[in-house]
Amino acid sequence: MPKSTWTKLLNTTQITKDFSEMPYGLKWRSNTFFIIATVAVGLFCDLFLYGLVVPILPFMLQDRIGLPKDQIQAHVSGLLAAYAASSVVFSPLAGIISDKISTRQGPFLGGLAALLSATVLLFVGQNLATLYVARILQGLSAAVVWSIGLTLCLETVGPENLGKTIGTVISFASVGSLAAPAIGGVLYEKSGYTGVFGVGFAVLAVDFIMRVMVIEKKVARKYPGGAKLVDGPPEDDQNDDANEENEEANESQPLLSKSPSQEDEKSFKLSKDQPRLARALPILPCLSHPRLLSALLVALIQATLLGAFDSTITTEAQELFNFTSLESGLLFIPLGIFDLILGPVFGWAVDKYGTKPVAVGAYSWLTIALTLLRLPQAGGKDQIILYSCLLSLCGVGLAAVGAPSIVEAGAVVQKYYEVNPDFFGEEGPYAQLYGLNSMVFSAGLALGPSLAGGLKSAIGYGNMNAVLAGICGATAVVCFFFIGGWPRMLSKGRD
Repeated sequence: MPKSTWTKLLNTTQITKDFSEMPYGLKWRSNTFFIIATVAVGLFCDLFLYGLVVPILPFMLQDRIGLPKDQIQAHVSGLLAAYAASSVVFSPLAGIISDKISTRQGPFLGGLAALLSATVLLFVGQNLATLYVARILQGLSAAVVWSIGLTLCLETVGPENLGKTIGTVISFASVGSLAAPAIGGVLYEKSGYTGVFGVGFAVLAVDFIMRVMVIEKKVARKYPGGAKLVDGPPEDDQNDDANEENEEANESQPLLSKSPSQEDEKSFKLSKDQPRLARALPILPCLSHPRLLSALLVALIQATLLGAFDSTITTEAQELFNFTSLESGLLFIPLGIFDLILGPVFGWAVDKYGTKPVAVGAYSWLTIALTLLRLPQAGGKDQIILYSCLLSLCGVGLAAVGAPSIVEAGAVVQKYYEVNPDFFGEEGPYAQLYGLNSMVFSAGLALGPSLAGGLKSAIGYGNMNAVLAGICGATAVVCFFFIGGWPRMLSKGRD
């Protein structure tokens, strides 16, 4: 085979740093849509395989491991928490590594290898230790894919389009978490473990192909003619249109909060005598800002709710309606369908109106929806319909809470980067930020099953949801005061 052909094949998978030969399909592989689709599929695959075994865990622990029934709920929550705890540990490391390397593809594929290993262990595992190791490997994979995937989104679309992009990506990914239990329940009922994990391996194959093929825009620009393919020819008309869009964006600033450009830059200015740890991890000084802490709180509560739903819907359906794994899994559809449909809409709303109104509205809505989940009782068709409708209302709220957190966190760090360019370096600490976001989100996934499982056992399912509703109400108050900056309607009294 000629040397040039070998070079093209190596460049096709970005194995080499030789940029003299253009790889096959550079234009479409570095296309914005393909990059975002690859990130979306990666996040979907992570959450899909996380949730695929949720409805069958009780049956797996009872039939395969032989646990007594009184220990099943504790280990269901424990296996869900092991995934999240692992992601908490590895997310900061993934962010640090990502900020120090020139391309994201290597760790992106490494995360997929961990996910493949985890899926194999879940398929063949015959004891608790193997199942816990598998969930830990899944958490490692999640740390990598979320940290690097969200950074890729920002690098690809820029901050001005981040809201609708993140809204779309997270909605698609969340469907993996919320629809996977339904699919897992159906497959387990009809074809056993083979059918469940067969679908899991098929999803992994699609994810692998896309991760191998994707080429980041900054890498594509290094090839001969790559900049022209990625950015297109410079046109004055395009610049004029961009200027007009920027003017319109400035004229339609959110009414509820001050824009970042209006805030006092002193609150973002960092002193020059930062400790060594802060210089090694430049995201740390940013954590002193209440807006960033509030954004992380939004992510924490969102994940806590997802973990609570995952760990309690199946067991509650068995207790109330004597549901099988198939029927229990179908209850996750009302949660997932609205997340998929409305996520991009709420992401667009964040770009258009700001993070504050969407975040406050979402958590206020969830406060009401979770309170109403006290209503369903043991019964027949009418109670099943009521439960499904209330889960749909929760799905609407969950669809709205993803974009505000990530967009708000990115906006705060961007402001720090603009005010302190020498401290953060050329690339900024965005991968560290999204690693931190992944860590917080994973902490919520760990907290959710433990909190919900403990509350459900102690005070019952209805009272558990009342506690979660109170947490959402408190989060809505925090969002009103801090997300997007201090409310403009109150700023006169504060200035």
